[in-house]
Amino acid sequence: MSKDTPAEAAPGSPSSPQPRTPAVDGSRLVRERRLANLRRNWHAFRTDTPAMIGAIVLLIFVLMAIFAPVIAPASMLDVTKQLDVPKYAPPSLAHPLGTDDFGREIWARIVWGSRVSLLVGVAATLMSMVIGTIMGLAAGHFTGIVGAIVMRLIDFFLVLPSLLLAIVLSTVLDRGVFTIVIAIGITSWASTARIVRAQTLSVESRLYIERARILGAGHKHILFKHLLPSVMPLVLANTTLTVGSAIIAESTLAFLGLGDTSKESWGTILKNSMDASAATSGYWWYVLLPGIAILLVVLAFTMVGRALEAIINPTLRSRR
Repeated sequence: MSKDTPAEAAPGSPSSPQPRTPAVDGSRLVRERRLANLRRNWHAFRTDTPAMIGAIVLLIFVLMAIFAPVIAPASMLDVTKQLDVPKYAPPSLAHPLGTDDFGREIWARIVWGSRVSLLVGVAATLMSMVIGTIMGLAAGHFTGIVGAIVMRLIDFFLVLPSLLLAIVLSTVLDRGVFTIVIAIGITSWASTARIVRAQTLSVESRLYIERARILGAGHKHILFKHLLPSVMPLVLANTTLTVGSAIIAESTLAFLGLGDTSKESWGTILKNSMDASAATSGYWWYVLLPGIAILLVVLAFTMVGRALEAIINPTLRSRR
């Protein structure tokens, strides 16, 4: 070998070229992990028979509410166009679910009533979840006088009868669907706040929260980057359980005559049946069928919510 020819470096020498290791794409790994977790959760939900039954029932009612004008034209609710239809007709081939005191088909009223009942239930629950999540995070994260004030406010709404407060709000405010949403949403957030606070306290005790504080993270960073993502799965599972309670509350307010009488809802149908003394006159279909609709939707939301709760909390899954 000549002196001008450079000698090859030994394999282990510092000047030898080292094989490059492929860079790890962190975002891709996170996406793959989330997709795998989503597929695992979907498999757990799909194999839960009650949850699937509840999801199918909810899907039927949601489609029924969306396509109500197609399924039952609005003219079927017009009293002036039902003069030739017999009143209080029992269920038959001509009248599948019977008629009411004005000759209107009960099934058409149930179809249109699903719109208001589901809308109020979902909207009031979303309002309740937002207020409950904010108050629960504040009560669990902040200490001192701020945390004490928030906790006393939560305790006040916990001991206060929510239905009584909703009745008062519905009486004071103008009657309407929006009023019922506000009345239910404002009075039903305390239980969610208590659950969120407990989860927040659990997350606050973890080491990565303490590490974030040491590195100079402020309240905003800890709340929105660490605490909120940790409590959101629990909030979403609790949402499905709360919708049923909101639908029952709406039906109760409408039954008491505090709802919007110009809008069809299942509670309004029950109110009309009570005014017509349907229960004591033997017109059982006028009372029973809207009650069954409320029962089915509430039960379906409960079954879906329990399944989601079991997926989020594996300890509950092992007890089932």
